[in-house]
Amino acid sequence: MHDTHIESRSSRRRKRRTAGVPEKTSLPWKQIRNTLPPIEPLSADEIESIHQASLQVLAELGMKVTDLEARKIYAEGGARVDDPEEMVYLDPEMVEEVIKTVPAEYTHNARNPNKSVTLGGNHITFSGVAGPAFVSDLDRGRRPGTYAELCDYKKLFQTYDIIHYAGGGFEPLDLPENSRHLDVLLAEIRYTDKCMSTSLLGSNRARDGLNMACIAHGITYEDLPKQVVVGGGINTNSPRLLDGPMAGGLIELARAGQPVIVTPFTLAGAMAPVTVIGAITQQNAEALAGIVLTQLVRPGTPAVYGGFTSNVDMRTGSPAFGTPEQTKASLITGQLCRRYKIPFRSSNTNASTSVDAQSAYESEMSLWGAVMGHANRIAHGGGWLEGGLVASFEKLIIDVEMMQMMAEFVEPLVVNEETLAIEAMREVQPGGHYFGTAHTMERYDSAFYSPVVSDWTNFENWKEAGGLDSAQRANAIWKQAINDYEQPPLDPAILEELEDYVERRKRELIGADAVLR
Repeated sequence: MHDTHIESRSSRRRKRRTAGVPEKTSLPWKQIRNTLPPIEPLSADEIESIHQASLQVLAELGMKVTDLEARKIYAEGGARVDDPEEMVYLDPEMVEEVIKTVPAEYTHNARNPNKSVTLGGNHITFSGVAGPAFVSDLDRGRRPGTYAELCDYKKLFQTYDIIHYAGGGFEPLDLPENSRHLDVLLAEIRYTDKCMSTSLLGSNRARDGLNMACIAHGITYEDLPKQVVVGGGINTNSPRLLDGPMAGGLIELARAGQPVIVTPFTLAGAMAPVTVIGAITQQNAEALAGIVLTQLVRPGTPAVYGGFTSNVDMRTGSPAFGTPEQTKASLITGQLCRRYKIPFRSSNTNASTSVDAQSAYESEMSLWGAVMGHANRIAHGGGWLEGGLVASFEKLIIDVEMMQMMAEFVEPLVVNEETLAIEAMREVQPGGHYFGTAHTMERYDSAFYSPVVSDWTNFENWKEAGGLDSAQRANAIWKQAINDYEQPPLDPAILEELEDYVERRKRELIGADAVLR
């Protein structure tokens, strides 16, 4: 009976493959915890040396802060400010004291309460790629992103529960630059029910994100500090510059008690010293400066330390990702974040221009550093290609597989009478097999995670099904996923209020005669 069940299951799979119908493997929604010990390349004394050197950088070299309001906040918090030069110098004791108010953990509430996540401790969350101007797939190649395609990308974010956030995708370049953030936010809320993110490129965009999050969650602006409903990230303009738009977005979100991810853009040899340790020292100084600002605005507001240190190809100056240097940097940044008890953000990256072996092994390298460094939020988890210039539909599917494999890898093993399986061993004679044992059949569907894009089968079946490689299978899978997509429920009154808000803001930003979406 058991063997017949296996044969019929295999037969069904073979028929689907022969018909060209892809099989979508998607793990169910869950909070992922990394119970494995982190990899720590440096000793506690070495981490302390980096910390002290970072404080020296902030005290002696300082940060250039071009935003007047930000400099005023720093000055009121005890920093030495040189307004004519737009420089801010932070006293080491002041930095040490201020960062103590950052929460070690916080909950980010999703529109669907069942999809809320916890950041900090040993929790892992994944988000999709964010920021590219271009999109690609095997059918139409590399091209500027459009709003319609972004909506499809959001549908894939919703489909795969290994992706915990609605934010990300790519820039819809067919929409006006100064108002497209409104459309992007509307797509997040319409097509997903996961945790929201907003652009922090200036205080106005941050405020729009806060207002739309309030509408989506049915709360008032005054309620925001009581709960996290939207987050955002800024980059320092390395080396040692916090520009006006980034500072403005940070201040707006921090005032509302919403989390800001502060991520220096430190590439060793270009925007940071060529040594990994030097680059991390600069990264740490810049990250601490931004995190201090969040706490001076509103003590106790959540903040996340973003680590993005990698290196460049010294022959061309082009960014390199998924390198051993980036992996080491992620592991060391995790050590620093645990010292500060601040949540840690890392990335899944690669420098490949196509969905090939390079894109996979570089992504796996960066994912390994992020996971084993105990990153709490792994940004750009799905879809990143070409050093972050491109969001790929096929790469998103392959990354989903890799993230799901990582989630299974950190799943703790249980040692007990059932898992030791002595009774199953009694049932099988020497030279026999375990396929039909009760112990195996009880666990048939959950025994192992099998990635779908790799198509674990024999050569004959693979050839019969078309002989597709991983990218070609991923192409079929994402199309089928969009075809099968089910839009999450959204109160029509909330959607109408959101659409009214977007239309009003567009009139304010681009004029009443503009075409409204």
